[in-house]
Amino acid sequence: MAAENNTLIQATVEHLRHYAPFDRMAREDLEWLAARLEIGYYARGEVVLSPEQGDAHRFLIIKQGVVQGEQDVVQAQENTAWLELHEGECFPLGALLAKRPVTSTYRAREDLFCYELGSQDFHQLTRQSEAFHDFCTRRIANLLEQSKRVIQAQYAQTSSAQQSMNSPLSAILRREPVTCPPQAPVRAALQTMHDLGIGAMIAVENGIPAGILTLHDVLDRIALPGADLAQPVIDVMSTQLTTLPPQALAYEAALAMARDGIRHVLVTDQNKLVGVISEKDLFTLQRVGLRQISSAIRNSQGLDQLKQSARDIRQLAHNMLAQGVAAEQLTQFISTLNDLLTRRLIELECQAQGFRPGAAGEPDICWLALGSEGRYEQTLNTDQDNGIIFSVPQGRTAEEVRRTLLPLAGRINAALDACGFPLCKGQVMASNPKWCLSLDEWKGTFSEWIHRGDAPVLLNATIFFDFRPLYGRHELAYELRAWLNARIKDNRLFLRHMVQNALGNRPPLGMVRDFVVDGGTLDLKLNGVSPFVDAARIFGLAAGSGETSTIRRLRASCEAWDMKKNDVEGWIDAFLYLQLLRLRLQHEQSEAGAALSNRVDPDSLNDLDRRILKEAFRQARKLQAVMERYFSF
Repeated sequence: MAAENNTLIQATVEHLRHYAPFDRMAREDLEWLAARLEIGYYARGEVVLSPEQGDAHRFLIIKQGVVQGEQDVVQAQENTAWLELHEGECFPLGALLAKRPVTSTYRAREDLFCYELGSQDFHQLTRQSEAFHDFCTRRIANLLEQSKRVIQAQYAQTSSAQQSMNSPLSAILRREPVTCPPQAPVRAALQTMHDLGIGAMIAVENGIPAGILTLHDVLDRIALPGADLAQPVIDVMSTQLTTLPPQALAYEAALAMARDGIRHVLVTDQNKLVGVISEKDLFTLQRVGLRQISSAIRNSQGLDQLKQSARDIRQLAHNMLAQGVAAEQLTQFISTLNDLLTRRLIELECQAQGFRPGAAGEPDICWLALGSEGRYEQTLNTDQDNGIIFSVPQGRTAEEVRRTLLPLAGRINAALDACGFPLCKGQVMASNPKWCLSLDEWKGTFSEWIHRGDAPVLLNATIFFDFRPLYGRHELAYELRAWLNARIKDNRLFLRHMVQNALGNRPPLGMVRDFVVDGGTLDLKLNGVSPFVDAARIFGLAAGSGETSTIRRLRASCEAWDMKKNDVEGWIDAFLYLQLLRLRLQHEQSEAGAALSNRVDPDSLNDLDRRILKEAFRQARKLQAVMERYFSF
């Protein structure tokens, strides 16, 4: 009998090892688990778990069959189950960990066999197996880490020992900062830089940085002007300092360098200097030319140079994806560089037309980024969504100003198209008179959307609520945002209409197959990313938040709406996985010379990615359920 039991235990172990997290657990922990499992059978339609059963008292792993989850204890009909679990998947983790009843009804969709473990043994297993505990407490994050390891193994372009752009600045500081007093003579500072072979000298007073002198400054501020070498070094230093704390990540320093056009970032702790990060330090991490691209954009003098920079941005994105840079960081890199390119293009077009915004008799303008660009969430496949806010100088009308600006906006939109940002098919561009408006006209447009509340109108208007200033007088956008937030906050009817629109786009989880596909494919943007974007927008607007990015809106909502942090982080992880999958898909399409799109055949994904995709869609459904509950007035 003992031999028979041992054979059964080993067979169970081998079966479980095909699924997460059991594939990462120690053999002895798996054998401990298998020895304590019992087999449960449930007929088709039978309830497995429900809120009425009280605190969850057993952990289940599906051996054979399918389980569907139902909200509000209403038996699922076709396309109404919010959750579907298949062989190898386990439940109910949250209820067991919290020692509470389940919040949904779990029902056998067909004859079902489950491995079952008592709650006491479940909690013992979480204590003795780190891999099991990690999975139970960070389910989707754990799955994402597994997927990331697969991706990095596929690309394997860099050494496994190489630090990443995810490293904290404290981990990549190379040496103690070299400093001098602000009143030290220029000659002494230069001699120290020469003797030590360093590229920057920091003036420090009481430990607090006051200025920086770089080798690049020596030419512009000392050599060419023939500066007095006896004068205090602070007189020739830049005092506009860019600082980050030691816990900031390397990619944040790279973003700051690209954004501000600098080569050094100071690392400060409670305002005291602790180190200096140079572009060379980051270059050893990136092995890509982030700083070179941003410098080339700033120095561009024509469209041809900017077109090359746009190609370089896309190549940089491909390189970073291959190096395993995370989706959140990568989309920020893309958006930051695209911002720089757009601003430079607008500057050149204004110069070419002799237009000086805000000069005597000229209107102030603010170029608005909308949609994914407004949210800092651009991927490799993005079209244009933009607009203009303008002021109306005294003695002129809005219509007169618009006639002046539209030709300029048209040239800018055409130039962006030439740089690889296709014209918006819906004509949401600054060259469209509907989106080149004075501040008062923008307020009127938003007022109409808010008060009409028609579903089709709001559906098409949602990307406008993601606006942020990109070029020109930013105060125009800030004033519009403050005005808009005051009109929307606590406007229940408008928010309810927004929620109804958002709920019209349900994640494509199927009842017969894992996914509901259209022509064999899923749209990762429409069906995957949009539910998160829409819900985050609604929560952000209702809270009066000025944030536009989906992740920042969700994190701000966690505080404003007293949501569970673990739930919010689960939604963010799911959103980032979908973004990563889009980036990988577009990278592969680009490598194959195919047109870029957001459509993927789920059958082309490996088992791990299919499982994470299902989990991401489930997280989207959970978020929608929370949104519906919060805005059920």
